[in-house]
Amino acid sequence: MTPPPPLSPWTAEIGFRMRRLLWLKALGTTAVTSAFFIGYFYVLRNPVFPVVVMPEMALDRWIGFHPEALFIYLSLWFYIGVGPGLQRGFWELVVYGLWLAAMSLTGLLLFYLWPTAVPPLGFDASGYPGFALLQGVDAAGNACPSLHVATAMFTAIRVEQVLRDAFVPRWLRVGNALWFIAIAWSTLAIKQHVALDALAGAALGIAFALPSMRWRPETLQLSSTTTRRAENTP
Repeated sequence: MTPPPPLSPWTAEIGFRMRRLLWLKALGTTAVTSAFFIGYFYVLRNPVFPVVVMPEMALDRWIGFHPEALFIYLSLWFYIGVGPGLQRGFWELVVYGLWLAAMSLTGLLLFYLWPTAVPPLGFDASGYPGFALLQGVDAAGNACPSLHVATAMFTAIRVEQVLRDAFVPRWLRVGNALWFIAIAWSTLAIKQHVALDALAGAALGIAFALPSMRWRPETLQLSSTTTRRAENTP
C-alpha cells in the first residue's frame, strides 16, 4: 500500500493546534460562554436606567430584513470556538480567554450603565423559522455595542494572526475575513442590531484584540526553512 503523502507544513501546524488540549478548549469555551450569558440576560432583563432606542441609519434601511440570515447570525457560536481552538499551549489559551472575558465584561458594564435597544420591527417576525425562539431568548436589548460583532471581530483578528503565522493559503485567510463580514451583516439583516451597534461592536473588538496580541505568552513560530517550504507548497 502506498503511504499517504506527508502533510504540508501549514496543515501539520494547524492540525497540531486543533488537537492540542482539545477537551480543555471545548469545556473552557462552553463554561465561559455559559457564564457570559448569565450576566447578559440579567442585565438585559433588569435595566436600572431608562432604555435608549438606537437610531437607524440609511444603511439599516438599505439592508432591510432578511430572515435567511439567521443561520449566519447563529454561526458565531461555532466561530467563537475557532480562536481558542487554534491556541498552541495552555497559557496561550488561558490568556486568550482572559482577554475575551475582559471584553465581554466591558460590554456588559456598558449595557448596565447605558441600556439600549433597537427600534421595533413594525411587524411580527415570529412566523419565520427560528425567530420565535430568538425573540423569546434574546430580546432586542443590550444593543450598543453589539457584542455579537465585537466577539466576531476579536475572533477574526486573532485567527488571522494564527493563519498568518502558519503561512496558510490565502484563501483561508480570505475565508476568515468573509466569515466576520457575514456575521456582522447578519446582525443588521435580522434586525437584532442597527449599524451604529455594529460599528461600536467592531471598535470594541479591535480595542481588545490588538493589545491581546501584544501582551500574550510567546508562541512557537515556524522556522524560516518551514516558511520557504510552505510558500513553495501548491
